[in-house]
Amino acid sequence: MKKLFFIAAAALMVAGCGSTPDKGTVAKTGEIEREWVEEGITKNYIFARGIGAADQTLENKTQRMATSRNASIVNGQYNMLSFVKGVNLEGGVTVEKAIETDSVLATKIDAVIKGAQVVRSEWTSDDGCVVVLRLPKKALKEAGIKLAE
Repeated sequence: MKKLFFIAAAALMVAGCGSTPDKGTVAKTGEIEREWVEEGITKNYIFARGIGAADQTLENKTQRMATSRNASIVNGQYNMLSFVKGVNLEGGVTVEKAIETDSVLATKIDAVIKGAQVVRSEWTSDDGCVVVLRLPKKALKEAGIKLAE
């Protein structure tokens, strides 16, 4: 699994960030688009994209697709955590600073991010996967994480 995550993270760095949000990230050729727009943080949601590579040694296409999707979800959750860490809490401190001293807060954030909804899954021609995750800001608020307005 560590190997898949490393491949997914490397793929994210190579892929870039730039197309329109309503456009898919996998072109008709089955290749990842060279550019796409990261949705990031909107009024009501936090979005993150993840990329996972398939283990090409697996003979079964379904297994390759499933493992790449799982890797892309983990990568998307990692990317979402990066967005969340930069968000300001009430009182002017960032989430990143707050979790350094509050392990309960870190656990709550971890649980909320793992509950993010997959809103788009696309597979590449080599059975890699790109997902878009969406987390309602309301879920953070319900977990007791008070974001600055």
